[in-house]
Amino acid sequence: MSHETERVGGDSDRRRVFAVTSGQATSDGAGVRLRRYIGSQELDQLDPFLLLDFFESDNPDDYIAGFPSHPHRGFETVTYLLAGTVRHEDSAGHSGVIESGGIQWMTAGRGIVHSEMPEQEHGRLAGFQLWVNLPGREKMCRPRYHEHPAKDIPVETRVDGTRIRVIAGLTREGTQGRVQGINTDPLYLDAEVPPGQRFSETLPAAHAAFVFVINGPVVIRDTDSRERQISTGQLAVLDQGRTVEVSAGDNVARFLLVAARPLNEPVARYGPFVMNTRQEIEQAINDFNSGHF
Repeated sequence: MSHETERVGGDSDRRRVFAVTSGQATSDGAGVRLRRYIGSQELDQLDPFLLLDFFESDNPDDYIAGFPSHPHRGFETVTYLLAGTVRHEDSAGHSGVIESGGIQWMTAGRGIVHSEMPEQEHGRLAGFQLWVNLPGREKMCRPRYHEHPAKDIPVETRVDGTRIRVIAGLTREGTQGRVQGINTDPLYLDAEVPPGQRFSETLPAAHAAFVFVINGPVVIRDTDSRERQISTGQLAVLDQGRTVEVSAGDNVARFLLVAARPLNEPVARYGPFVMNTRQEIEQAINDFNSGHF
């Protein structure tokens, strides 16, 4: 389904849970096993988010083949690692390795060919890949690549012991994320909340947003004080509003809170190409086949 949220009341409104998904098991690349949460039959997109994959395994057979060279045009890919090591190389001459806690933010723009391959032959590999759409005016921009190791990601510690890794965006307490200058004005937080404590964050009211639970369960509370429990490995799509409240249970809770400004533009999509019209998709295929990436 495609999700379009509706505006709700005033600045004090807490966002309610609009939908919950446990993702769909699939494989991608050269056979990497993963779960797809956005870009699936259950949730095809959440404007401007086009795809969210979560991969986690300590069996090399599940990940060792990686994601060999493949093209993209018209959007951005965001890779965030929880464990393991991955190498990135692309046709624009960028290369780098990220480890646990590191982030890669690549703008495919007018076209790029890249690979993401495990830099390990055993042990646990876990992380996320998120696709973020670009507005039509930026789809043919020059490709860009930003890589930030874990040590460069700001960490905000709140009075109740909550720790927030601020990857992108600005928190209510004024911590600025490492990734900046992104068209959709994203917020990307990795939060750890002590047992029994409540996390609260303010978002632009019109931003699309979701919570992905890494370690749970958590409880999300809305304006009417209704509570919705979200389990480990589930993604909660949030309706519009100003505030998100997430409470930990008896154990430390860890989750991603991700939000961004919707583009409200037509989406034409074919595999690794995302444009506004079918004609632009056909041009992307022709350009790639002609070696123009």
